[in-house]
Amino acid sequence: MERTGAVRIVQAPGGGSNVDLAVTVSGPSGRVFIKAAPRVSPSEDGPRVRALRREAAVNPCVPELAPRLHWTVESGGWLALGFEHVEGRLSDYSPGSPDLVTLAEAVQRLQATPCPDAVVMRVERRWESLSDDVSPMAGNALLHTDLNPHNLLIGPDRRFHVVDWGFASRGAPWIEIGQVIPWLVHAGHSPAEAERWAAQFPSWLQADPADIDLYAHLSAERWNQISAARPKSHVSTNLLLAREWSSHRRRRR
Repeated sequence: MERTGAVRIVQAPGGGSNVDLAVTVSGPSGRVFIKAAPRVSPSEDGPRVRALRREAAVNPCVPELAPRLHWTVESGGWLALGFEHVEGRLSDYSPGSPDLVTLAEAVQRLQATPCPDAVVMRVERRWESLSDDVSPMAGNALLHTDLNPHNLLIGPDRRFHVVDWGFASRGAPWIEIGQVIPWLVHAGHSPAEAERWAAQFPSWLQADPADIDLYAHLSAERWNQISAARPKSHVSTNLLLAREWSSHRRRRR
C-alpha cells in the first residue's frame, strides 16, 4: 500500500515465473509489476530471493533492455521488487515468425552491452560438476541466459523488453546463443535450422566448434541430472530438446 497506494486491480501475468508472487497491480499512480519471494529463514535467502537480488543489482545497468526497477521492499520475511509495467506480448520463435528478427536484435544489443561489475555469477559453474575443463564457456560477456519466448516481450510498436534477469551471468558471448537454440527447436526449427539462425552472430561463428560440441553435450547431461531429481513435465521437455541438439552436434562431426 505504501508503494502502490490503494490497490484497485491485480492481474497475474500470462507466462511462467520463478518467484512465488508475480502480478501487475493497478493503483492511484498507475500500474506496477511486482515480483516477490520469501526468505528460507531470517538468516537465509534461498534461491528465489537470491535471483531477485541479482535482478535488482543488474537492472540499473541495462536500461535499454529491461523494464525499470522502481523500488525494492523487504518486509515480513519477503523481498519484493516493483518494476515499470510494460505493454507487450510473448514472443513467437516459430519458423518464419517476424519475432525472430526482434530476438536477433535483442541478442545483438546484449552482446554490445559491457558486463557490469554487479554481475558476478559465472556461467561456466553450471557445468563444472560434469567436466574437468569448462574454461571454453568462461568469459566476461554479459549473458541473460534465459531468452525464452516468455522473457522477450514485444509491444505494439515492435519495441521489445527483456525481462527476468535473475540468472544474469558473465561468460563467453556465444553461450547466450547456445542457450537460445533449444528454444528455437522447441518452436519447430530443426537443430540445423536453429544453427543457421545462430550463424548471423560473429561470436557464434568465431567460437571453436569443439567448444560448442562440449557445451551441447554438457547441457544435455545437466538436464538429465535435473530431470532425475525433479521429474516434471517442463524439465523432461528441456531434456529432450537438449538431447536432440546434442545428437545433431555428434552427427555433424
